[in-house]
Amino acid sequence: MTVGVLGPGAVGGVLTVGLLGAGVDVVCIARPDTANLIRSEGLTLRQGPNVETVRPAVTTELEEPLELLLVTVKAPSLEEALDRIQVPVTTVLPLLNGIEHMQTIRERLSSACVVGASVGRIEAFLERPGLIIQPTPSVVMTVATDASSETVELVRRSGTEVRVNGSEAEVLWEKLARQAPVAAATAIAQRPIGELRSDPEWRRRLQQAIAETCRVAAGDGVTLSPEAEWEIIEAMPPLLTSSTARDIAAGQPSELDAITGAAVRAGRRLGLSTPALDALLTEAEETCRALSR
Repeated sequence: MTVGVLGPGAVGGVLTVGLLGAGVDVVCIARPDTANLIRSEGLTLRQGPNVETVRPAVTTELEEPLELLLVTVKAPSLEEALDRIQVPVTTVLPLLNGIEHMQTIRERLSSACVVGASVGRIEAFLERPGLIIQPTPSVVMTVATDASSETVELVRRSGTEVRVNGSEAEVLWEKLARQAPVAAATAIAQRPIGELRSDPEWRRRLQQAIAETCRVAAGDGVTLSPEAEWEIIEAMPPLLTSSTARDIAAGQPSELDAITGAAVRAGRRLGLSTPALDALLTEAEETCRALSR
């Protein structure tokens, strides 16, 4: 079986390296400039002192059917990336943040089985195109219970810890409930999570926003505990920040709207007030505009 990776950036690159190391054929589907770089230099993953370079097959448009496609682009690039899929795929595993991308993918790849999934524990970023830095080695992915055993076992071959747990909504909301506040807060403050946890005012704001996102999740049929979500944040490495904060600081398109914006829109759709989360989103949007000038 050949696995397609749509968007071989940080997460997609880590999975590509892991799958190839396990003997799985991988084809990366990328923009022309990224595809040319991978053809000439390969993909390099640096984990501490360990450096590994692989040379996957790469194309700018998928023209041969696949049984499994991993969608690892960020939300702002999703529509353009899906244009690169020209043939049917059997199963799609989207690894984007947020909840709204599922409908987009189902509309565009209507014949595919689209399975809810999220990457809950990975610290990886692109130092430059083709070079992925992964400070911590572990990758944990949660997939919905309608995933086939073949899909799960194939992803596990990459070295990823795959947990099969819950419905699609449960898988996506369990991450979004804490990610929506954290993405906005780290973008506004441009400080790591450890500093925000230790700051009384930021701690209060984050806890209020998490309580709100858990109420929205409940309105969407998913029961979550604000206390349990906060325990996960307390356990995060103190220097951890968010990819949203990094992208905004660099003046790059970010997932702020797909993450925090999606939670706010879900609240409005369900008739639930989210004042703490609304304030975080507004301030993060203002920070984004200020840093992009």
